[in-house]
Amino acid sequence: MELSAPDHAAVSRVIRSRRSVRHYRPDPVPAELLRELVDLALEAPSSFNLQSRSVVTVTGEAGLRALTEATGGQAHPREAPVMLVFVAESGAWREDRGDIWERARHSGAWSPQFADATPGDVRAFYEDLRDRGLEREYAVKDAMIAASFLLIAAHAAGLATSPMNGWNEAEVKKAIGIADRDDLHIALLAPLGYPAEDRLHPGRRERGMTVFQETYGR
Repeated sequence: MELSAPDHAAVSRVIRSRRSVRHYRPDPVPAELLRELVDLALEAPSSFNLQSRSVVTVTGEAGLRALTEATGGQAHPREAPVMLVFVAESGAWREDRGDIWERARHSGAWSPQFADATPGDVRAFYEDLRDRGLEREYAVKDAMIAASFLLIAAHAAGLATSPMNGWNEAEVKKAIGIADRDDLHIALLAPLGYPAEDRLHPGRRERGMTVFQETYGR
């Protein structure tokens, strides 16, 4: 499906105008809108369509307080009505993902031959990653792609977000009930809500300093 010119212009405008917001109004995010935004995040691509990432939405007082403590008291979780926790699932390849293969086969997105071969291909690929110590890295990549989708979708819906650094992973895992899971990792925290501030564009480096052709460097 090709985007029309107006669609392209709208997407471009949303991406170029999105800012990271640190202060939020207490107004709640409508439940249906929150659900739609999470659904859009889950549309993000992932390795082998394994979908080795999940999103935890935190809106309760206890959960937000725990995340505030896990982030050293930063304003984001203290003010935002929703905190999003993106969880990377490095052990997903060991689990039964037959529903994924069958859905792709049934829809015609994958040929029967490709769907049949995928479980074996996934195991071989991820066993190699395991042996090289890269399971977590690949799962975090998938989770970050999903997070990026949500950040853009939220701005298009009139909401604000800010991808957060500066949190204690063990404390975040404890806050969302996965303290005992070594196969689950925190990829990103992001507040979600209506902005209580306007943020100006801080600027980007000259294109020639960060975009190269064929090889890295000028």
